[in-house]
Amino acid sequence: MKKHTACTSALFGTLALLLTACAQTNNTSTSNTIPLGIALAQTSNVALIGQEGIQGAKIAEKYFNDKGGINGKPIKLIIQDTGGEEAGAINAFQTLITQNKVVGIVGPTLSQQAFSADPIAERAKVPVVAASNTAKGIPEIGDYIARVSAPVSIVAPNSLKAALKINPNIKKVAVLYAQNDAFSKSESEIFQQVVKDLKLDLATVQKFQTTDTDFQSQATNVINLKPDLIIISGLTTDGGNLVRQLRELGYKGQIVGGNGFNTSNIFAVCKDLCNGVIVAQAYSPEHPGEINQTFRTTYLNQYKKEPPQFSAQAFTAVQVFVESLTALDQKNPVNQVPLEQLRTELNKQVLIGKYDTPIGEISFTPVGDVVQQQFYVSQLKVEPDGSNGKFVPLK
Repeated sequence: MKKHTACTSALFGTLALLLTACAQTNNTSTSNTIPLGIALAQTSNVALIGQEGIQGAKIAEKYFNDKGGINGKPIKLIIQDTGGEEAGAINAFQTLITQNKVVGIVGPTLSQQAFSADPIAERAKVPVVAASNTAKGIPEIGDYIARVSAPVSIVAPNSLKAALKINPNIKKVAVLYAQNDAFSKSESEIFQQVVKDLKLDLATVQKFQTTDTDFQSQATNVINLKPDLIIISGLTTDGGNLVRQLRELGYKGQIVGGNGFNTSNIFAVCKDLCNGVIVAQAYSPEHPGEINQTFRTTYLNQYKKEPPQFSAQAFTAVQVFVESLTALDQKNPVNQVPLEQLRTELNKQVLIGKYDTPIGEISFTPVGDVVQQQFYVSQLKVEPDGSNGKFVPLK
């Protein structure tokens, strides 16, 4: 009888432990921290963009935790490397959702990756706030997908109009884009349409790959047509190398770069040959908001250069999650809410919130696209060392 009682007692003890473990698994966190996923590239040819995003996210983590986190509960960034391919983003999302059990995800780096990875978050009902995905159709992937990166349809035309303001005599335009990247393809389509809308002559459209290093063929074909303006849609490394080779082959006309040029890493690629390239931007370090001035000062102190757009947008994406979680926590402590329920409530809160961020005041459309008021156009100016530079705003 004693043996039976002991077995029964052990059985109930084991059952209690299992129930406790299940309860902990279903809640947001077994500790006092709130896990937030960061799925950005730390390796591959996309790392130049992804690493800047991680810098901004980490500054946001410290900034908001120093202010008390989520009503006293700190956030903890869980960073997964997406690399530059779709498979890497898929693996990062799956790990963050199923193993790290994050409340939401900032990422991935590329729009090309988002079209593969975002549906995983959508099926799992995990909110995603993209910090650098600008291609057409990103928010429409699903109800749980939003972005703080303004679509190319809004931003890209600004740079072309600025080029015409500098040189009203521009008539003939050449366009080059990375055909294996969804963002570059989407952006190039916008550029081409704006060229036609402005009644300019679209002399040629040349394609390349983001992995290319030799652009002699495309560059020669373009230069032979003697365009007044060249537009490039690509990533940082390929776009920068294309600028460099165009200049080395003798092209002296105006160049407009797409969103892939919005990184201070571009200067190390094309060096002093970057000088004068025009880029439309969704962020300016000179934005007067208090939170941007704090962000800018922190970034300058840490990295000894002005914060780039991708860092500011990643900071903003983390901020959106933090402020949304804080709003929810005021109603019910978020670390006591079952994870599945919290993810759903967080997604709803993200979409209805208004945020004063480094990129300005933003909100979201019902589908999850960012509503942003201020945009900028800058020219790249290389410093005397030839490897560093800054973005000089055009008035």
